[in-house]
Amino acid sequence: MQRLHFVSAMVIGVLAFAPLVQAKDHIVQMGSTNGRLIYEPKTVTVAKGDTVTWTMGKAGPHNVVFSKAPAGVDVTTISHKKLVNKTDPTFKTTFAEAGDYSYFCTPHKGAGMVGKITVK
Repeated sequence: MQRLHFVSAMVIGVLAFAPLVQAKDHIVQMGSTNGRLIYEPKTVTVAKGDTVTWTMGKAGPHNVVFSKAPAGVDVTTISHKKLVNKTDPTFKTTFAEAGDYSYFCTPHKGAGMVGKITVK
């Protein structure tokens, strides 16, 4: 019985001091380095609580406008419609709801500049 209490105490101690899962930041480049009108990568899978940071590549200006999100998520609120012409612009979104999110670049949607985030 004493051994069982010792093992239980050890397990509780390990769990109490185990590091918490850290949210991650995933990078998506807007416009490839060779000037193609794409998001790199085009699709990203993230965990709830993770952030996606969009960084400027070439052939801008670019933006991030969501066209689809899980029920209850306002695409207007998470979109970054303002076009970016800065040297090192970024857009960030933290995803709290699981599901699929589709987005595009307003001036380059017709050229195929679309992306998808899957939140697990």
